[in-house]
Amino acid sequence: MFIISITYKVSIELIETQLAAHVDFLKAQYALGNFILSGRKEPRIGGVILSNLTSRDQLEEILAEDPFKKNDFGHYQVIEFKPTLAAADLNFLIGT
Repeated sequence: MFIISITYKVSIELIETQLAAHVDFLKAQYALGNFILSGRKEPRIGGVILSNLTSRDQLEEILAEDPFKKNDFGHYQVIEFKPTLAAADLNFLIGT
């Protein structure tokens, strides 16, 4: 499982020019089962994605298609972790 932390490198005005395409990218990854949670950072300096993929190489290939990454709009920090504890509703994530 991976946490992807994105920090914007450009103005919000530039982010807005690619936001719809970025959301389409996210929706496509949800449909494929690659992402399970995402949202904006607060304050609005970037975003966070939670991915249940097990291959960092596969994740990097997918992230390369994100319009924000293609346009070099953000710094992407990828953190791999192995969930060991979860709330009852999220126990299905243990071992991913």
